[in-house]
Amino acid sequence: MLKSLLVVVIALVATASAVAQDAGWMRYPSISPDGSTIVFTYKGDLYRVPAAGGQAVPLTLHEAHDYHAVWTPDSKNIVFASDRYGNFDLFMMPVAGGEPRRLTFHSTNETPFSVTPDGKNILFGAHRMDLPENRMYPAASVPELYTIPIEGGRIDQILTTPADYATYSPNGRQILYQDNKGRENVWRKHQLSAVTRDIWIYDVNAGTHRQLSTFEGDDRNPVFADNASRVFYLSERSGTLNVHSFSVANPSDDRQVTSFKTHPVRFLSIANNGTLALGYDGQIYTLSGNGQPVRVPITIAADARSNSKYVVQISGGASGMAVSPNGKEVAFINRGDVFVTSVETSVTKQVTNTPEIEKEVQFAPDGRTLLYASERNGKWSIFKSEIARAEELYFFASTMIKETPILENNNENYNPTLSPDGKELAYIENSIQLKVLNLASKQSRVLAGTDHIASTRDNDQYLAWSPDGKWIMFDMAVPGISPGEVAIVPADGKGKVSNLTMSGFSERQGKWILDGKAIIYMSNRD
Repeated sequence: MLKSLLVVVIALVATASAVAQDAGWMRYPSISPDGSTIVFTYKGDLYRVPAAGGQAVPLTLHEAHDYHAVWTPDSKNIVFASDRYGNFDLFMMPVAGGEPRRLTFHSTNETPFSVTPDGKNILFGAHRMDLPENRMYPAASVPELYTIPIEGGRIDQILTTPADYATYSPNGRQILYQDNKGRENVWRKHQLSAVTRDIWIYDVNAGTHRQLSTFEGDDRNPVFADNASRVFYLSERSGTLNVHSFSVANPSDDRQVTSFKTHPVRFLSIANNGTLALGYDGQIYTLSGNGQPVRVPITIAADARSNSKYVVQISGGASGMAVSPNGKEVAFINRGDVFVTSVETSVTKQVTNTPEIEKEVQFAPDGRTLLYASERNGKWSIFKSEIARAEELYFFASTMIKETPILENNNENYNPTLSPDGKELAYIENSIQLKVLNLASKQSRVLAGTDHIASTRDNDQYLAWSPDGKWIMFDMAVPGISPGEVAIVPADGKGKVSNLTMSGFSERQGKWILDGKAIIYMSNRD
């Protein structure tokens, strides 16, 4: 446990009281069925603005995050998601303003997609209950489709398969939706794979699904138009997400509607008269008929939600902890920066102060040098920070610290792990190679490659030198095989990888014990 407490003052861009002309980063625009009003999310609150533009009026002023508003058919009320009680529940409120009414009370996140044409029910997605047949893949990223009465009450499951952005046709006989084939970041761009989203239509009476889009990239966010005879949606067919459309009778006759180049189009909605509302580069646009997208000029005049400067206490939330060789100080990561704190006194020193993230901090054997990985200039590199003055013995009491790169090139380099004598550095390159750098000669050698390494930045590769510096132990993850094993490889690069566990279960994070004569490790075999 860290005994010290460090206070960091954070300065925000916003002023304490500001008027934002042409506000940016407006998200989830939703145009009313009558086409007169757009509701959107800005800084976690809902605002309404005339579809032609003007000064936006705040609808919510809560500390929670409110987003993903959908309209009732009469254009008088909105349903939205809010995490006011810990997770995202459904709430409803008049668009004229008023206190929102909570509709759902489940412990899972819920997202509203649309209100049924008769205005009686809300379609929403949530991971509540899979069928037994789906038991192999129950996950919050693969939700089911439900309805709840507009006044609240009993919830009915419509589909056990994922159906995002679901909306009924005006006659209630079809449901248009985008699928969700597996766990995939919804903001990921330019992906071509079997997991990308497609547009489907569900026949309510027949209980059958028909796939409407077949592009191997993303097709998403569909909306019905022209009495459900036409579909508008977002597709990456042009290289980035743009608005496209096709007829339900002939989906292969696809037409690109917008031609944005730099950024993806997000958040498509449609009014009864066919006017589209969409988000692009933090701004909101409308599109009518065969015209061109028109940016909606929006002014937001509001006091800041919090002070422009505030105090952040970092007595908790530390990660990547490393104890100095003499045991008198501890290095750790907090808020993406490197800190060092004294074990015996309440003194803490901030070593790095960068907008990029630092990870995997460790002490060199001399105790005067820290090594860590940092994501500078869009890629991971390895750096060191040293106490600059010889008369200063500890980081927490140092007055000058010098940072220099150890390994900075065109590759992704991370997981720096020093040898016991401090002369060589083991690391991972480009997620597929375990390498060792001789710090004197600056030459690297490969110890293991793609047959044994399948590292990711979210699940960092584990490395550990043997006490005599002759072996490196690592978490072996053979590509295509889920369970991991604990393996060792000679550090001189002249031997082969040896799988020590070879169990078929998941083993990881081996530790050398008994002066390198044995190891202990974690396993899920029992």
